[in-house]
Amino acid sequence: MSEKLPQPPQSEEVDLGQLFNAIGKLFEKLFAFFGRIFKGIFSAFIYVIKPLVDNFKIVAAALIITAILGYVYEKSGDPIYYSEMVVKPHFDSKYQLASNIEYFNALIGSGNLTELATIFEMDTIKAKTLVGFELYAGPESQNDLFIEYDEYVQSVDTSLVDELSYKEYINNRDLMSSRLFAIKAKSIQVDIFPELHKGFKKTLENEFSEYQKSVRDTLADIERASLMLQLDRLDSIQKTYLEAIKNDSKNPNISLGLSNVLPLQEEKRETKEFDLFLRELSLRKELNMLNLTVAEENTIYDVLTPFDKIGKKDNNIRRRYTYLFPILTLTFLFLFFLSIKAFSFIKNYK
Repeated sequence: MSEKLPQPPQSEEVDLGQLFNAIGKLFEKLFAFFGRIFKGIFSAFIYVIKPLVDNFKIVAAALIITAILGYVYEKSGDPIYYSEMVVKPHFDSKYQLASNIEYFNALIGSGNLTELATIFEMDTIKAKTLVGFELYAGPESQNDLFIEYDEYVQSVDTSLVDELSYKEYINNRDLMSSRLFAIKAKSIQVDIFPELHKGFKKTLENEFSEYQKSVRDTLADIERASLMLQLDRLDSIQKTYLEAIKNDSKNPNISLGLSNVLPLQEEKRETKEFDLFLRELSLRKELNMLNLTVAEENTIYDVLTPFDKIGKKDNNIRRRYTYLFPILTLTFLFLFFLSIKAFSFIKNYK
């Protein structure tokens, strides 16, 4: 009879013990997977450096010998000196500057000392001491970059601004986007750098930049004449207005008016006079800004910091042969032993 009694419903609750056990096994597999990866990386690293360790005496002897040879070669060669000049190009002369740097390096590489000496107005003996030139972006502060981005925002459509943030704008800037440029000159003569100014001055003053400057000057003259004409007319109106106020003060019963040119009501005297004053200030501000721009950009380029009279010694790692030779030797031995093991593996592979 007990068999006919209703059975209790099965519990639908999750067995927490089984769940935790499954999670534990999952983490064990995950840790085992990462362990195999790290073990494989470590085994590969050991496999790679094992030939160097097995041939430690050969490797150590080779490194010591090449370090000594590098030191002797470094001390026997002429030291390289460098100096930097920071310039601010105008009228797109920066493109001519970059082209000139490549041209100078090409002349040095080809040994064309005659042309090089002609450009820099020096003899070929001094021209032979030049090692090369490099062009970098000049020093720019964060405020300079913010100002540049603000000018970019004001010059393009709003839709384009939304697509290019400040960070993306800075990351997408290339060398030619800079406003300041640092020119690095290298030579084996320590005091040759001041003599390079003439060469850069001649080559930067190209026809295209001169044409752009002449166009800017012409437009500036036209705008200056227009502003001066507006100021003269405004001065005439102010005199007429003041004369009308003077006459009106003698006849208080007559309302003040300047025909159709400048109608003035008696109750608006102070307002009209102040508006004329503000307009004059605005015109004079535009005129001053125009004159300031022309004065600041009156040359093809400005030299912010010239070349030093005495250059600094170049201690670049590419010229530190005491360290460079052993590094190259170690790299060669590493590739040599690795190729031997690879060849042996391929030969014995079945």
